[in-house]
Amino acid sequence: MASHRDPRFLHNLSYHPRWQHDSIKLKRKRHARTVASNICSRNSLFKSIAASLSKPQLPSDPVQRSRSWFRSRLFLSLLMLTFLPCQAWATTFKVALVGPWTCDLLYSKSLPDLAASLATARINKDPYLNKGYWYDYTLVNEDCKSSRAMARFAELNGHGAAFLGPANPGYCSSAAMYTREWDLGILSWACLKPNMNKLGMYSTFQRPLPLSSRVLFNVLRFFSWAHVAVISEETDLWEATGQELASSLRALGLPVNPVVTMFSDKDGPRKALTKVRETNRVRVVIMCMPSVLIGGQAQYQLLTTAVDMRMIDRGYVFIPYDTLLYSLPYKGAPHYMLGNDTKLQKAYDAVLTITMDSGKRNFYEAFKDAQDSYEIRSSSKPEQVSPFFGTIYNMMYFTAMVAEQARANGGRWVTGQILGETKGGFAFEGFNQQLEANSDGEGMQARYVVLDYSGIGNSLYSTHVMEAGNTYSGIGSLKYLGRSIHFAGSTPYTDSSCWFSPYFACTGGMDTTTTFFLLLVFVSIVGCGFLNFKKNGRIGFSVGGGGAGSGSTKVILSLDDLIFINTQISKRKINDESILKSQLDMKTPQHSVSGRSYMATSPDMSNIAVFEGDWVWLKKSPYGAVSSVNGNTEHIFIKLRDMRHENLNLFLGLFFDSGIFAIVTEHCSRGSLEDLINNEEVRLDWMFKSSLLMDLVRAMKYLHNHDVIHGRLKSRNCLVDGRFVLKVTDYGYNEIVIAQGFDTKEENNEDLLWTAPELLRSPTLRKRGTFPGDVYSFSIIGQEIISRSSPFCMLDMPPKEIISKLKEPPPLCRPVLSLDTAPLDVIQILKQSWSEEPEKRPKFEGIFKHFKNFTKGKKTNIIDSMLRMLEQYSSNLEDLIRERTEELEVERQKTDKLVAQMLPKSVAQALKTGKPVKPEHFAVVTLFFSDIVGFTTISALSDPIEVVDLLNDLYSEFDAIIGLHDVYKVETIGDQYLVASGVPNRNGNRHAAEMANMSLDILHCIGSFRMRHMPDLKVRIRVGLHSGPVVAGVVGLTMPRYCLFGDTVNTASRMESTSLPFRIHVNRTTVDLLNTLDMGYKIVSRGMTELKGKGIENTYWLVGKDDFDKPLPIPPDLPGGINNAIALEEIPEDRRQKFLDRQKKMT
Repeated sequence: MASHRDPRFLHNLSYHPRWQHDSIKLKRKRHARTVASNICSRNSLFKSIAASLSKPQLPSDPVQRSRSWFRSRLFLSLLMLTFLPCQAWATTFKVALVGPWTCDLLYSKSLPDLAASLATARINKDPYLNKGYWYDYTLVNEDCKSSRAMARFAELNGHGAAFLGPANPGYCSSAAMYTREWDLGILSWACLKPNMNKLGMYSTFQRPLPLSSRVLFNVLRFFSWAHVAVISEETDLWEATGQELASSLRALGLPVNPVVTMFSDKDGPRKALTKVRETNRVRVVIMCMPSVLIGGQAQYQLLTTAVDMRMIDRGYVFIPYDTLLYSLPYKGAPHYMLGNDTKLQKAYDAVLTITMDSGKRNFYEAFKDAQDSYEIRSSSKPEQVSPFFGTIYNMMYFTAMVAEQARANGGRWVTGQILGETKGGFAFEGFNQQLEANSDGEGMQARYVVLDYSGIGNSLYSTHVMEAGNTYSGIGSLKYLGRSIHFAGSTPYTDSSCWFSPYFACTGGMDTTTTFFLLLVFVSIVGCGFLNFKKNGRIGFSVGGGGAGSGSTKVILSLDDLIFINTQISKRKINDESILKSQLDMKTPQHSVSGRSYMATSPDMSNIAVFEGDWVWLKKSPYGAVSSVNGNTEHIFIKLRDMRHENLNLFLGLFFDSGIFAIVTEHCSRGSLEDLINNEEVRLDWMFKSSLLMDLVRAMKYLHNHDVIHGRLKSRNCLVDGRFVLKVTDYGYNEIVIAQGFDTKEENNEDLLWTAPELLRSPTLRKRGTFPGDVYSFSIIGQEIISRSSPFCMLDMPPKEIISKLKEPPPLCRPVLSLDTAPLDVIQILKQSWSEEPEKRPKFEGIFKHFKNFTKGKKTNIIDSMLRMLEQYSSNLEDLIRERTEELEVERQKTDKLVAQMLPKSVAQALKTGKPVKPEHFAVVTLFFSDIVGFTTISALSDPIEVVDLLNDLYSEFDAIIGLHDVYKVETIGDQYLVASGVPNRNGNRHAAEMANMSLDILHCIGSFRMRHMPDLKVRIRVGLHSGPVVAGVVGLTMPRYCLFGDTVNTASRMESTSLPFRIHVNRTTVDLLNTLDMGYKIVSRGMTELKGKGIENTYWLVGKDDFDKPLPIPPDLPGGINNAIALEEIPEDRRQKFLDRQKKMT
């Protein structure tokens, strides 16, 4: 196929792919003359052929007759071709790709030329599409000024068989009118009018991407966010996008206001956000501008300004618009803009990103694969390319699919009318995901995901998904993926469902019909109240029960009634300043109720909330299991809420909002009975155990007297409040499950240990529960309390085996209780309660009488329990504090020792007290440098783990030696070992002697050192000493290090690098110090030595000391003193070949 820049392949037209400066009319005239000439030429040719064939033929043999037959067939075929339209002679379908390819970041970074070239190359290789004709493209650069862009679009007739674009919504509908007049197809993602492709005035229009406003509408409807604002960047392209998007959402019924242009000056973001903040109920902001994740500076300024204005903390959600147009990578794809900017991290915590989902590969991976296969010849890194690259590819492929379908349906060349009438009904493989086009004519459909950011790291994660084809579906088009949205502040306001319904209108006031209806309701309430007064002697209704603490009579609770809290943050101590700040600013998500401070969160992230000033607990059903709360459920709940007893955990309401259904009950601070039993720090004597059992009996007696079956009684459903009073919860839960008709997850064997044997055998019976079944469950809880262990723990069998034995006796499988754990009467009651025959189990009325008898009628709950627990705690508190203090002291000593090994004591002490460690100057110190001779060769001959073992063994011995001298180990770098004396502790001039003594000890040690993996190969070191001034200080906050700086460090390193094996190389300054000390050091002159960066100096060898009688290794005789490597004959034979192979590779 010819290049797209070759002008011969668009119906024989000669148009350049850029904007044309020549006269279009002149080109049309030339084209007309050319086509006419071609037709005349063809007609003349056909006439001559016809004339020759029409001459009489003489009789001939069969072969000659066969040739005549073929000639006539050929003549007829050529004759038919002459009557085909001129357009049918063209062999290339060219797409004019129109966009602002040079003046907008989103489009300029998308490499449109490469994307279209890759798409056409693959299209032309596709056997479904390549049926004897070719697809090509031409790039048309769209002006970013709307008026100029529209004027130039009017001159584009003839640039292609179809137009893909424009990108500017401001004149998109006008462009569609032009193409209708030209009878050319137009496919634009920027036209945001709903149902535009179904209007007759746009008959050549196709939508290549899902309608972005409809995708947004589905997401907003799912979260019940109707009041939204739109902020656009100050360019014609994005201003038009913001205005058209607002109009499209308003056409769908949403109250979009304000629609603001963010000017590019310094105060532009603040002014735009101020308008949004001043608008009532608006908490969702749609940003029409390039995303900050692809380098959009306008969005960066907007988000960081929102942080400064504290809008991030106050429940605002920001939604980028441009990500709707492409597939933003998120699976294993880091966004480095987030990882390097703390302020942006905080801001992006409030951003909810809606984007096309990736397939098996994200955009970056697909782009890299195309580069590796040389289909894309570009050196650009995938992270530097806008993901709109993939959208261009997908739209080009979609255009080819539509053209092929139109050609197949029309049976002739594809005109704009035929292209616009094509309905779809096909699927194809996009750049990095599977795409489809439904047969409803709504264009290409993609799977969308909602992405969130946790405020930490540089990656996004998916929370919800909208399947392809659900763009125009109803409620439920979004599916929860199991990971909740992390709102930076409180959850945004939710709005009435009427905003999202086509059948209702939300208004600010009430019409006459509504007023009349409310009047009738009021009259009915007054009438019922009067009848109730005559019957009961009081006005009011007992829907919510009577008595103290009855609370609200509202049954169905929503997000307006509850504030969900983050229990982890709420348990932390919040200082007085933050509490005062919360009281001053009521819009912040930090609150204080009943003396407890808490932080707000979303309902799907917490089971604890605040209701009417108190903490409550929510028992949730599976997400999405309940679509509505029916009247039977409300009736059952009201009956359960009316029950009041000191040992029942009260029901407060049914929560139903945001797809979550839950039962709201009181919150007990000490958790469940199971938690209390497993808490070894709480001592349970018999009096306290009997109090818990008595509380349980009282609660179950009350329930059974009111004909309520618990059905789920276990220690997890028995709660303990702050006064150590046991309260039964989850009673009647089975009735609500049956009334609502949702399926609960199958219980595992461990959860069935409290279930009666007859219920285990009958799942239907177990679903409702029985009165004897509750008695059996009580007996198992009694075993837990008495033995302070899990159910059946003494049998030493897995739960599955226990359940199997319970279902199919004999033998009878029951817990075993020791007589010394509880009074005999209590054990007998428990044994009766777990009888195999349900009718032989006692009722709770009888159990209560027995317990009352052996407790002698004493009421042992509440006050007695509290006093007894306080007495036990006070006796144990001193021992506990002493034990914890000793543990703390041991840990402190370990920490101090570890820090002392890493930093000098004086520095470590300063860091612990929070004092800054200032750099310190030392007038003169002595430094020691050493390294291993031939370490590179040794490393090449060894495995990595063997190299680590070598260094660890060697430097462990060195560490033991330096502990005998007044020196400080600074660091080890590879095989280099750096030690200093005179720093950080000053020691006069002794630092030179300390270092000389240590050097001799290390040289003595190395003489007998052997490697574990190559014991025959000697390890030789070379040492350099130098004395001079240094500056010392701590560098860094993470892993702080005590470092030395100055020319002395450089010189000491040069002394080591110019030293020889088994030699201690000493500079003149150190020699002078040693001579001053007059301690008998043996020093010989080495001569003049060149030190890199220092010139030539006279240096010395330290060879011993008068009173040092330890043997030192003999330095090898190296000619010229320059060969510090390991000789070949020294290398062990088993590793010599490996060394020779390495040398061969290097040469």
